[in-house]
Amino acid sequence: MTAACEIKGCKAEVPPALAEYHLCVLHFTLSVEDKCAGMRRETALGNAPHDRQHEIMKYITEHGERLARVATSGLPLTDDLKARILSTFLTLMNLRENLDR
Repeated sequence: MTAACEIKGCKAEVPPALAEYHLCVLHFTLSVEDKCAGMRRETALGNAPHDRQHEIMKYITEHGERLARVATSGLPLTDDLKARILSTFLTLMNLRENLDR
């Protein structure tokens, strides 16, 4: 059984891979990109503690895998959603690259 996205006013369905987040694909990607922006600012100066860097790497891995499951699940996705998913992957990759600096 599918549920509606928990964002007020959004009527999109939540795909099974995102059920625990209660978000549709669009709002999940927006959430990930927003969180990545915050983490990127946090790590920009290069003084994030090792434990925090580990948490960020775990976030990148878990959300990247989740996004891959959504993208390859066979769900009918519009071209706009596909572009948003690819953009979110790029954001995750850039954050990971930022950690290496």
